[in-house]
Amino acid sequence: MARGFQTKLPPPYLKQVRLRDDVPIDRTRYPYNLPLLRDDDFVLHFDRSITIMVGENGVGKSTLLEGIAAIAGFDEAGGGPGYRPLDHSTAIEWNGDRLQDILRASWLPKVGQGWFFRAESFFSVSRYLDQAALEVSALPPDFLSHSHGEGFLRFFAERCARPGIFLFDEPESALSPRRQFEFVNLLRTIAAEGKAQVIVATHSPILMATPEARLLSVTRAGIDPIALEDTDHYRLYREFVLDPHGVVEAMSDD
Repeated sequence: MARGFQTKLPPPYLKQVRLRDDVPIDRTRYPYNLPLLRDDDFVLHFDRSITIMVGENGVGKSTLLEGIAAIAGFDEAGGGPGYRPLDHSTAIEWNGDRLQDILRASWLPKVGQGWFFRAESFFSVSRYLDQAALEVSALPPDFLSHSHGEGFLRFFAERCARPGIFLFDEPESALSPRRQFEFVNLLRTIAAEGKAQVIVATHSPILMATPEARLLSVTRAGIDPIALEDTDHYRLYREFVLDPHGVVEAMSDD
């Protein structure tokens, strides 16, 4: 999808990702050994403009998001299609972007615009944008001359006003609870405008409560729809709010 993309089709543009049946898979090596990919019939459907994936650390939700980002044309460090904010030439690690070798995506239509947001690389990507902007303007966007959370939200609001596909890996990491509600409002605006698809991996019950979003539970057993009230995150936070000291003591004993 070139710049200036126009379509009458509503999101989601990415309809599904599934395992390819025409390539060998070495399930002894990360990330191909993720438990949720153990079955050859793995498939993940998208039927809403906003999909939110939740799950414990280590189940593979962020790794899967990295794989989807790579399929969509994003660099593993984040940014937009074609952006290369970091030098990976000396990297020896294998990350979720390797999943693009074994996953096949179904699009309608195929998008080529959007953004992959990773909290840990936000600084590098923002500096990359500022330096690129200086080549054509004396006024770069300057997302870094603010608090971390304010910079995040300015960045989100500016980028997500455009059509495309937007992937967010734990965007709550630099947002206070009140700021997280602002991000939920941004997601609601995106859904109402019907021009963009959003996939989020999060631990935040506030973001999980985004109206009209598809909430998916990612576990070692697979990926399944779930209600907010049934998530472990919601239940733990609810117990904490009702008895903070008791929960802290109980968790400390564990």
